[in-house]
Amino acid sequence: MLKLAVLLSGSGRTLDNFHECSEKGSLRAQVEVVVSNVADALGLEKARKYGYPSFFATDNATINGILSEYSVDIVCLAGYLKLFVPKKAFERRVINIHPSLIPAFCGKGFYGHHVHSAVQKRGCTVTGCTVHFANGDYDEGPIILQRCLELDYEDDPETIAAKVFAVECQAFPDALNMVEERGVDFFWQRFEQNAF
Repeated sequence: MLKLAVLLSGSGRTLDNFHECSEKGSLRAQVEVVVSNVADALGLEKARKYGYPSFFATDNATINGILSEYSVDIVCLAGYLKLFVPKKAFERRVINIHPSLIPAFCGKGFYGHHVHSAVQKRGCTVTGCTVHFANGDYDEGPIILQRCLELDYEDDPETIAAKVFAVECQAFPDALNMVEERGVDFFWQRFEQNAF
């Protein structure tokens, strides 16, 4: 079973999902610690409600120090809106979920509603989410899995966001289960062998 650190900046919807999936047994992982870069983030309140150790920290050194105090296998970026630079022990062990099918609509500045607005403006008929390892560049690390969904012509950024989040709620736990089953190195080796 994987032991997770969850980094978040907002409401903690992904933390809710991890907690529920772990309780049901559909996620072979448990949350060990939660850190937010926003002092009054609702996600921190939820973490305390669930009984998870929770902290507010804004810089990478402090966050890495907190994570070092816990037995953590994977660091999950769950709506964390800042570039996290892990210390050596956590390199290759940071996983992010992005609300598009990478390589589309990704990179610096593409998060949340910015992604969904761009998808709508472009007239896309499909979108989805990508769960990937983070490598220090926005949305560039090895892809673990992607999930696709169809859009209606009437969809606006809000309905797109809701549809994508529903898919994310299944994709992120599934990706973590794949990492638990195959190991971290499997995905990095595949990525490095296919690098251009």
